[in-house]
Amino acid sequence: MDLSKIVSISGKPGLYKVTGQGKANVIVESLIDGTRFAAFVQDKMSSLAEISIFTTGEDRPLKEVFKKIHDEIGQNLGFDVKKLSQKELKEKFAIAVPDYATDTVYPSDMKKVFVWYQMLTEKDLLDFSEEIVAEEPVAEEQKEA
Repeated sequence: MDLSKIVSISGKPGLYKVTGQGKANVIVESLIDGTRFAAFVQDKMSSLAEISIFTTGEDRPLKEVFKKIHDEIGQNLGFDVKKLSQKELKEKFAIAVPDYATDTVYPSDMKKVFVWYQMLTEKDLLDFSEEIVAEEPVAEEQKEA
């Protein structure tokens, strides 16, 4: 699962897939409606690969959070994030990140994580099988040694 080509742009809804690059910009495609446009440095883009969730220990990369949501809740969330109360939202988020930092991870952050997860799964952009494939050859080599 490569999240480096998926970006969030400050002030714009949803997520965007980087499809090309110019001298002073990148071409992005909206995952919501498929429109393409040029995004510039001043647009404050954040790659999902660079985003992490604050925990009581080490920060947890978004990739690991998505994997945990997939393992614990499933491909389809089964709930509408926008209709959950703050208490319900925190309970659902605690399933995926039980040790999240309660004083620095806000309900709006939790909603974003769930909305992004649902958007990426609907577009088939999350592939958790490649991590398993990457681990198997190492295990086989250890058996031979």
